[in-house]
Amino acid sequence: MKSAIFEKAGLVSVQEVDRPQLQATDDVIIKIVRACVCGSDLWSYAHGDNKEPHSVNDGHEALGIVEEIGTAITTVKPGDFVIVPFTHGCGECDACRAGFDGTCDRHQGATNWSHGFQSEYVRFHYGNWALVKVPGQPSDYTEGMIKSLLTLADVMPTGYHAARCAHVQRGDKVVVIGDGAVGQCAVIAAKMLGASQIVLMSRHPDRQEMARQSGATAVVAARGEAGIAEVREVLGGGADAALECVGTEAAIEQALGVLHNGGRIGYVGVPHYNNRPIGSTFAQNISIAGGSASVTTYDKEVLLKAVLDGTIDPGRVFTQTYLLAQINQAYADMQNRRTIKSMVVVSKKMTD
Repeated sequence: MKSAIFEKAGLVSVQEVDRPQLQATDDVIIKIVRACVCGSDLWSYAHGDNKEPHSVNDGHEALGIVEEIGTAITTVKPGDFVIVPFTHGCGECDACRAGFDGTCDRHQGATNWSHGFQSEYVRFHYGNWALVKVPGQPSDYTEGMIKSLLTLADVMPTGYHAARCAHVQRGDKVVVIGDGAVGQCAVIAAKMLGASQIVLMSRHPDRQEMARQSGATAVVAARGEAGIAEVREVLGGGADAALECVGTEAAIEQALGVLHNGGRIGYVGVPHYNNRPIGSTFAQNISIAGGSASVTTYDKEVLLKAVLDGTIDPGRVFTQTYLLAQINQAYADMQNRRTIKSMVVVSKKMTD
């Protein structure tokens, strides 16, 4: 089968590799229909980070058709159309039952996170609860709806997680830091939860306009102290909640700066910093929560229905579409901000 391979920073290729096989009783083999590139994938693409050359690529969001199931699988069957999330919660542990399947107690650390989804087939381990069934088949849906369903594998639940962790409530004043796909989905989530004002911090006109279509009431392009001052002027004071969707120390600084004392941060940007002491927030009574999103919980409880009903349209974050053979271009265009999020067509056949 064909699969994306990380060669080095700035280069992802497509190569023939062995098709995955069932290895455990709760494995599921899935034929991928659509995949995509995540903003978090760009860290290794841009810098290499600690990723080994010539290794399976990071892609971790997909839609697909169930091909084979292990003997312990009772929740899906061959032929089912499924959202293939980046998380592998068990649905039964204390963390999952509390709504935090993104950090499942039984599947900790890397065992709970996916990779290698930019492939024709994947082996989804711990598959009995985490996969999310979609009614019908891919061919039953418009391409626009397929895009929105694909966001439910990561970015829409991740944006929603930021808002939920920050306890966004009706009437809240909310600031979203980051204008990529997750930030765009955080705007949608804040609107869903009843925020009265939503300020997006963004320097890019196309992303600003998209966020306004999703419910942003204002945009602030400035950064640092100037950006903080402008947000406070727009809101008539500090924000109730800040949704940090970037993962840098500068973004956390912005989040802390725009809040009134007693405000709340929900952070979902994968952290690329390690020197932010929590004690620095003591004098502000700031609440900070966040981490890996509860994809399966949110999809099953709220988000899948919202997409199918047309209540939300997160698929608009996919502004360019590529074939699997064009995977390096899909990465390069995201890296160079020529697209907000790249969708990858893995199989043109939209049925099982």
